[in-house]
Amino acid sequence: MLQRILLLAVVSGICGPALGQVNLTGTWAPPRPHYEDDPERAPGPALVEYHGLPINDQARQWGLAFRSSRLSLPEHQCQVHVVGYIHRGPLAMRIWEERDPVTHQLIAIHEAISTYQQERTIWMDGRPHPGPNAPHTWMGFSTGVWEGNMLTVTTTHVKQGWQRRENIPASDEVTLVEHYVRRDDLLEHISVADDPVFLTEPLVRSQEFIPAANEFNPFWPCEYIEEGEHRRGEVPSYFPGENPWIAEYAATHDLPQEATLGGPETMYPEFQRRLKQLPKAVFRPVK
Repeated sequence: MLQRILLLAVVSGICGPALGQVNLTGTWAPPRPHYEDDPERAPGPALVEYHGLPINDQARQWGLAFRSSRLSLPEHQCQVHVVGYIHRGPLAMRIWEERDPVTHQLIAIHEAISTYQQERTIWMDGRPHPGPNAPHTWMGFSTGVWEGNMLTVTTTHVKQGWQRRENIPASDEVTLVEHYVRRDDLLEHISVADDPVFLTEPLVRSQEFIPAANEFNPFWPCEYIEEGEHRRGEVPSYFPGENPWIAEYAATHDLPQEATLGGPETMYPEFQRRLKQLPKAVFRPVK
């Protein structure tokens, strides 16, 4: 009799829902107008606006070499935001569950993202991540676990993209950890990007979403065209020391140049003391 009771308890624990598990099903979109990180999430960041980002010298040089006309190249016109950034911009996302038809065990959580028409699977059945030579995709390979009422997702195998749209890169070795927390009609999304190639320490960001039942459009028509602006094979960029716009953002906001070049030290309050010791940037318009 005791063995039957213990067996029943074990089976109930396997088949029952996780403690505190919540339902994320629904359609979600950012609140409008954006009240957090609006320059990054709507019009896009300024050139050489790297403050608060724990970037290393390689990422900084990549950003300083970036020319916005690069996005006019056919191969970049419809380039997808990778999973580490796609939740930052304008989007709507639809979330639903996939369950075993017999046991009703949760197999996966699916996410459809309107921007760039992306679909993502978060495996919840305990399967491991593939080996390092497995294909990399825009959304990567994701597994999730419930930690109380919080869904924690780990994603690997992501293609190279960017940490900040257009000008700060993210490598294909990045590991992304996300936390989804629902409080009534508010869905909070916290992401932690660990990139050994371009970051000196993890980059933490957060976004909030609210129900948006009528805002999801599953189609993203994007067709590249040849604009003829550049010679075939040419990639618009700046060589080291040639970027004429380095000081523009800093001077416009009355900041020292060093403050806008990023790095882990710019993330912390102690950097304010150094700001008082640095000269303000001066921008000379390009003729």
